[in-house]
Amino acid sequence: MIEDIMHITILGTGHMGRTLGAGLLRGGHSVIFGSRAPESATDLPAPVFGHADAIARGEIVLSAIVAARALETLTTLVDEIGDRVLIDIGNAVDQHLELLYPEGSLGERLQHALPRARVVKTLNTLAGTLAVDPSSLPVPTTVFLSGDDAEAKAAVAGILRSLGWAEEQQIDLGGISTARAVEHYFLLFAAMMMGLRSERFNVAVVR
Repeated sequence: MIEDIMHITILGTGHMGRTLGAGLLRGGHSVIFGSRAPESATDLPAPVFGHADAIARGEIVLSAIVAARALETLTTLVDEIGDRVLIDIGNAVDQHLELLYPEGSLGERLQHALPRARVVKTLNTLAGTLAVDPSSLPVPTTVFLSGDDAEAKAAVAGILRSLGWAEEQQIDLGGISTARAVEHYFLLFAAMMMGLRSERFNVAVVR
């Protein structure tokens, strides 16, 4: 049960977009997809439109665009996104799984490139299937948020709760500059995924 139903536009129709879209629909939200080629995007759990039309129909934008191309793509949509909350879930890496922004983060670059948008970084430290079903792990684990706008983070925290992330499982790391910490964690995530031969794991912060 959720406090507020959000109208969420998901940009990107790949695995992450579809997974998160289905989870958000189960959480009670209104979801639409945005695609560069909506006519070729099929078998989606919600309607699909072109990027600009999809953004206009939503109050929150979630970027599930391939992270290596997200900055370039979203920069062209700066006016359409305007001052909306922009949820960034990406880990920008190259084909060798090396960080594209080793001295910073995708989240910071998006906030700089879209200064009116309220960027919130989250859900980039675990697999999408666990992001929408955290209770499928045997113990509670942790999810992180980074962003400069407190109201935007509160809205995203509510969305996370609707996906099953209890308030005590969420850690607000602070401003968008802390996005580099969770993005750099991807190196450890990738190493663990290869070592465990699975992506069905997550970290838990124990205090």
